[in-house]
Amino acid sequence: MGGPLEPPELRMFLESLSPGELLSGTVAALERFGVFVALDDGPDHPVFPGVGLITIPELSWLRIESASDVVAVGQRVTCEFLAFDTWNAEARLSLRATRPDPFQTFADRVVVGQELPGRVTKLIPFGAFVEVAKGIEGLVHNRELASAPVAAPEDVVRLGDEVTVVITDIDRERRRLALSRRRAKQGDRRRQP
Repeated sequence: MGGPLEPPELRMFLESLSPGELLSGTVAALERFGVFVALDDGPDHPVFPGVGLITIPELSWLRIESASDVVAVGQRVTCEFLAFDTWNAEARLSLRATRPDPFQTFADRVVVGQELPGRVTKLIPFGAFVEVAKGIEGLVHNRELASAPVAAPEDVVRLGDEVTVVITDIDRERRRLALSRRRAKQGDRRRQP
């Protein structure tokens, strides 16, 4: 069942697309949830400013606050077609799929057991996130924060602290990095207040 007043030429166009296909267009509108793209080859959409939609997570491999961190209205983009959203009669697109994944690039040049400098970016009840390269963060679990047991991460580190960590696991599929501060031989530098 189609969504909003779907013209037959729009459905025919969307049904002709294959996942992985590259499509070019112009950014038509920035929204809280993503970006509408007016595709070069596609017909107009009866409701939305473009027939393609890139959701916020599909804009960039890095964590971003809003679509304007990556694109602007009027900008030309080439995206990968993901799927035909039959409810909204639009093409779901990915901009990040056309760019190298910085996590995989990072994972190619490091090994488990390697020491790295990093900066504490976030504290959560069971550990701390440490950024070890631009946009690459790993979790240091409470049990890996210090040699003595740690009840809360703020007992041993603060946001912004420069720390030395050891890579304990690289999960390429889930794009996750496990780190240990306890196993590092180097010292830390506390952020000056």
